[in-house]
Amino acid sequence: MTATSSRASSIGLAQRAHNIRRHALRMGQVQGQGYVGQALGAADLLAVSYFHALNYTPENPDWEQRDRFYLSIGHYAIALYAALIEAQIIPLEELETYGSDDSRLPMSGMAAYTPGMEITGGSLGQGLGIAVGACLALKRKQSASFVYNLLSDGELNEGSTWEAVMSASHWKLDNLIAIVDVNNQQADGHSSEVLAFEPIVDRWQAFGWFTQRVDGNDLNALVTAFDAARNHTDAQPRVIICDTKMGKGVSFLEIREKNHFIRVDEHEWDVALNTLEEGKNL
Repeated sequence: MTATSSRASSIGLAQRAHNIRRHALRMGQVQGQGYVGQALGAADLLAVSYFHALNYTPENPDWEQRDRFYLSIGHYAIALYAALIEAQIIPLEELETYGSDDSRLPMSGMAAYTPGMEITGGSLGQGLGIAVGACLALKRKQSASFVYNLLSDGELNEGSTWEAVMSASHWKLDNLIAIVDVNNQQADGHSSEVLAFEPIVDRWQAFGWFTQRVDGNDLNALVTAFDAARNHTDAQPRVIICDTKMGKGVSFLEIREKNHFIRVDEHEWDVALNTLEEGKNL
């Protein structure tokens, strides 16, 4: 996980994922709204990223030898903030400032404001291209660092994403690990209905990537996939396609028909937090 720590156990990862979900819900409560469904769904892959896979130092997030984590999906910022808080890169007390004026935690990710936020998110489809450039630069520096890039199934609608996919394969960027969050939801409806992306595995493989598809809410499967991606010996980029459930861990949010952007009644935030805690003890 960090530059000096040993690998986390699956039990430890489960607690980390739970804490990430709780941090995200508490930030949602601060604003009364937000992209909380995505944060709950992506909590497991973020736990594995920050507490199993990535090399970094919480006290020095700009450490030159760190692995980079690029959030291509700028509106998932609440999810990454929750992970950065859990990783002690951002102090827990800043959670209460989420989305407020002068906060280091704006509602869309901005690298200039937030420690550990490597790139600024906004228009979708930009992150993977930035990651390709960073991987080329790291190779020229003869750096052993990896770049992990989280993108969404909705970003597969973007032509710029596929240009980056093709470029990464051309340059044999074996220091690039893409993570695709497939929750099958975007602002205009189900991702698969807005613009079909299947057969997603075949498409990434056709572009020359080492491709795995896993249950993105199964910690053991994620650990195995992240290890396989990092240890893969062929000179090619790697992608982990993660099928996740929006609202994971909060039953009444899991079954919402539309939860791309969540607004709930004020009392429901406490209900969501209590439901999350109850689920942990089942």
